[in-house]
Amino acid sequence: MKVYNLLNTTSISLILLFFVSGAIAASPNFVVILTDDQSWVGSSLQIKPDDPRTKSDYFKTPNIERLAFMGTSFTQGYSPAPYCCPTRRSILIGQTPARHIYQKDQRNWTSNYRKQLSIPQMLKQANPAFRTAHFGKWDMRFDDVTPEEMGYDVSDGLTGNETGGGKGSGGPSAQEDPKLIWGITERAGTFMENQTSAGHPFFVQVSHYAMHLDIYYLEESLKEVRNWKKGKKHSMPEFAAMTSDVDTGIGLLIDKIHELGIENETYVFFLSDNGGRTGIPGQEDPEIHRNDPLRDGKGSVYEGGVRVPFIVIGPNIDNQGISHVPVTGLDILPTIADLVGYGKPLPQALDGGSLKSVLMNAGRGEVKRNNPFLIFHQAVARSAESSLILGDYKLVKTWDTNRLELFDLSKDIGEAKDLSKQKEDKTNELHHLLVNFLEEVGAETRKVGSKAEVYKNATPL
Repeated sequence: MKVYNLLNTTSISLILLFFVSGAIAASPNFVVILTDDQSWVGSSLQIKPDDPRTKSDYFKTPNIERLAFMGTSFTQGYSPAPYCCPTRRSILIGQTPARHIYQKDQRNWTSNYRKQLSIPQMLKQANPAFRTAHFGKWDMRFDDVTPEEMGYDVSDGLTGNETGGGKGSGGPSAQEDPKLIWGITERAGTFMENQTSAGHPFFVQVSHYAMHLDIYYLEESLKEVRNWKKGKKHSMPEFAAMTSDVDTGIGLLIDKIHELGIENETYVFFLSDNGGRTGIPGQEDPEIHRNDPLRDGKGSVYEGGVRVPFIVIGPNIDNQGISHVPVTGLDILPTIADLVGYGKPLPQALDGGSLKSVLMNAGRGEVKRNNPFLIFHQAVARSAESSLILGDYKLVKTWDTNRLELFDLSKDIGEAKDLSKQKEDKTNELHHLLVNFLEEVGAETRKVGSKAEVYKNATPL
């Protein structure tokens, strides 16, 4: 009888283990594709179907169009910041750069950052079978936090702009592996293949160095784009060739997912780290602003600096979907947590919200975040400025002059008409929300020297 009970117990345990293992294997895969400095209008995808201005008038990016065909595009997608480095930190931990105190206290910032829950760490808590990788531009320039410290199993290490041919490295010129597009893509494909073969769910972020300056491209790509008709806002063949090459890299990743037969269990997020540059060295001033119809560009909290292409594809997500719900890179962590069934409470200091309900409801609904607004804030090596979006309205504040501007984005996407005097109550409402939030998180609201000074004065780690 005792033997029978032992065997019975063992059998039950094995059956339970089988089902648990099956549940583990059933976890979806996740791919994040992050381009660098790609404008909201920096592709041939017309982001707003009713506005032909919302695409490039020169570049051709069939694979970004393919992504949009396969999933849902967001007309109001945002990067967490108008610059590379803070956006990358923010995507990883789901916190707005306003919380990042590295500019005034590097030692405490770095220590605090290492304690935050990252996407890879969260996934491994949800399912220990997850394998995670980061390929391409890491760019943690104010500290030396490694991808491995943040939970990645495989990475390219402490890479930055210079790794992929950053500004000042030369160019425009042809290379065999321009902006390391092919190497990054190949490593990501191999990683996905290995994990699929081993039965591991995976998360991989592919962080391209393009379209950040300097400009590198395949010679064949440049020959091809010279035959295209130049536009009034985009007309530089070398930049068009680089854009075409990164688009090809994106297509190869999607091809790999299909080749592995995992398209029905894989979610892909595509976005840029900030808006496009307003000017390109060596290019004549265009007839039309490079980010038209948006105001300004990279480095600015106006729409041109933070509104970016944003597409999600995956199981149960509508093909050719269009959503007007405002979303941000801060939403990626809580969305993945929701999709994978993360069973623990997420950190309270989380500024993003899950997009799952919107993605599974034809792009309709709203994203529930800790706060009902989106905030963009910066202060390092430049005059502090902030913006806050709530509903249709956007407030912009320049801190050194205490200037306030109010725009109705539903009617004025180019932020040309300041309504702050006509709508003082709305201006005061949004200003109150902005100031209270920044005080709550201890944000820096003054310019903090040059980048060199920040490095020089940083507390040694």
